[in-house]
Amino acid sequence: MPAILVFLIFVVCLVIAIPVSISLSVVSVLPGAFDPSFTASGSFVIRSMLGGLDSFPLLAVPMFILSGILMARGGISRRLFHVFAYFMGNKRAGMPCAVIVTCLFYGAISGSAPATVAAVGSMTIPMLTEMGYDKTFSTAVVAVAGGLGVIIPPSIPFIMYGMASGASVSDLFLAGIIPGILIGALLMVYSIYYCKKHGEDEEKKQKLVRELKEKGFGNVMKESALALLSPVIILGCIYSGIASPTEAAVISVFYALIVSMAVYRSIKTGDIKAIMTEALRTFAPILFILAASVAFSRVLTLMQVPQDVSDWILAKFTNKVVLLLVINLFLLIVGMVMDTTPAILILTPILMPIVTAAGVSPVHFGIIMVVNLAIGFVTPPIGVNLFVASSLVEIPIMDIAKQAMPMIIYFLIALLVITFVPALSLALL
Repeated sequence: MPAILVFLIFVVCLVIAIPVSISLSVVSVLPGAFDPSFTASGSFVIRSMLGGLDSFPLLAVPMFILSGILMARGGISRRLFHVFAYFMGNKRAGMPCAVIVTCLFYGAISGSAPATVAAVGSMTIPMLTEMGYDKTFSTAVVAVAGGLGVIIPPSIPFIMYGMASGASVSDLFLAGIIPGILIGALLMVYSIYYCKKHGEDEEKKQKLVRELKEKGFGNVMKESALALLSPVIILGCIYSGIASPTEAAVISVFYALIVSMAVYRSIKTGDIKAIMTEALRTFAPILFILAASVAFSRVLTLMQVPQDVSDWILAKFTNKVVLLLVINLFLLIVGMVMDTTPAILILTPILMPIVTAAGVSPVHFGIIMVVNLAIGFVTPPIGVNLFVASSLVEIPIMDIAKQAMPMIIYFLIALLVITFVPALSLALL
């Protein structure tokens, strides 16, 4: 069965709204069904699905999801915001910038972009609106800055990429720090420009700042100290060698549970069942997509699709700069129409031989791929962050997308810098 026909059937399945996991399963079975001599029979596909889930690094994904939900319910995002608002609130665009930094820190806890938008946005969007900021602008800031949740370590997409490529997850986590900070800084530059152009309601803004100042630096830090320690403990365990990323994810769950229940007392015993249910509902679709993606990638390998695509692209684009620009454009388009997990698991085996042949480090390419797909979180038609943000404030998705467009341009500038200056990603390795 021709590979192009397999991909066309997959696209048709997606267009007619068949779930991604089922679409992947169908196209994985088809080559063996039409050609009995083909190695990938139905039983091979099932074994590949089950074998793909038998992965120790993969255990980090449900743990980080659960940890993120616990910390959101426990009010940790609110305490993080208060710290940054205390220091930045008096400055031009101080509050939007505080939201961006909160997304950076919360991304270092949850590892998920939609979780970052939901946790930070549900608390900060009403607050920014009360301070006189345009509601659509406030929502767009959270939606775009939430994309930092998959770039700043720990990152679920980095775990998926490490699984698909064989690259070290710890190295990917380290490599994501500087690019994440760069993107956050560029988003803050735009926020300052926006507020300078449209103005701010200083009186309303100063009201929250005064409340925090009246509490005093000591009290604000005392309330937020354990929240600020969360990413330090999680990442510290990984980089000090005390724990692997998977073990650190488990530590983050217990840390969030103990802090939320015993210290902040914002979670009761009766809330745990609802939290576990939410975590299962979040992870279960990812699990099915992951299993089907592994099977599909193995079928593609047997059909020699990665080699054929690699040979064709390398023959057409011999210049490294042009090659990277073409791959970036391709990934941006994919990010607009496909969720991050299947995109990484399907495309990594195809694109990895191409970029390694061009002399690009697998770790550096992992950063490029995830940044591209992070932009997809805020671009229609899929744009998961847009859907999450829209559900929080009931603003049409396209209105948020229009307001987010200048920020996406800054995101793209950062992507080009990250692509062509590998030292940004590899400096900490």
